Amino acid sequence: MASALRVLINGGGIGGLALATALARRGHTVEVAEIRAEATALGVGIIQPSNALHVMGELGVLDECLAAGFAWEFLTIADPAGNTLARIPQPRMGDAPPSNGIPRAALATILGGAAAAAGARVRSGTTVTELDDDGAGVTVTLSDGSTGRWDLVVGFDGIGSPLRTRLYGDRYTPAYTGFANWRATVPRHPDVRGVVMATAGQEAKALLTPITDELMYLGAVFAEAEDFRPDPERAHEELAKRLAPFSGPVAEALAAVTDPSAVVYSRISQVTVDEPWHVGRVVLAGDAAHASTPHLAQGAAMAVEDALVLAESLDAADSVPTALEAWEARRRPRAMWVQAMSRAVLKQEMGAPTTPEEDALLEVGIPGAAHVLAKPY
Repeated sequence: MASALRVLINGGGIGGLALATALARRGHTVEVAEIRAEATALGVGIIQPSNALHVMGELGVLDECLAAGFAWEFLTIADPAGNTLARIPQPRMGDAPPSNGIPRAALATILGGAAAAAGARVRSGTTVTELDDDGAGVTVTLSDGSTGRWDLVVGFDGIGSPLRTRLYGDRYTPAYTGFANWRATVPRHPDVRGVVMATAGQEAKALLTPITDELMYLGAVFAEAEDFRPDPERAHEELAKRLAPFSGPVAEALAAVTDPSAVVYSRISQVTVDEPWHVGRVVLAGDAAHASTPHLAQGAAMAVEDALVLAESLDAADSVPTALEAWEARRRPRAMWVQAMSRAVLKQEMGAPTTPEEDALLEVGIPGAAHVLAKPY
């Protein structure tokens, strides 16, 4: 783009802050509207595979992420007692490490600092309420009553994206998969030096993921009724019942979960916007456009890839509409492959019926998928 743009990003999560950093460093005027009053991060920890770490390198924050987290090279498959069945090396993209676990709060702080240092402005406690796209620009009203005119508006506002509803109505609401995630942060077991995935048949799977030298998170996926919510006073006990088949490190981690409020429960849903991800000068990215299940650990990776590729596309194009078309042409095939593969892995692990198309994807396997995703986006 020959001239600097004015860009409004709706949503100050991982993808939104990555885009703010990438664009502000290129000289664009960037504001982020974040509905939360404070820059708190939801959830516990997050896995940064090599492709996500490569983006962190491009944004200049790789060393900070590695210092705040816990890097590893192998995925360990274990039996219910914690005995190792296989160690699978994780591929690298360029010079980035294979994987890094990091607390979500630490990553939010790093990306928020990078965006601010680059010159982006983050406005907390507000969000987009009105849009008027006249083809030459977008006039936006925020919930705090302020207005502004922008060359581009980007919706990085998550799986429940209000901006998506504004653009497409109720055509693309989150679809519940029938499964839910249980997670809790616990002290790191000294033997957990990378992700440990332990399975007990197809009824139960537990993950131990290091996120600092001192901490890891215990994660588990189970089939749950759509209207189920754990009793807030007994969530730790309900999780313990579900993980009863496990001993060893999983049981030790579970024993440390004594506070029900420490258990984070979230339903696993996905979103697929089948229409173009942009309408005029307003575009959706990350989970707002293509939310996936977590079974390839690629949700945040896809978001930060979206962010960096959008910045690159704006560099290369002579207009915003041309840039958005080029961006989606690059991003849609990769994001849709991740979504389909991740859903297939979920169904396989939990013993749910798969389609012939999913069976073909599963022949690639998780190690094969990791190698595919370690190639340039």
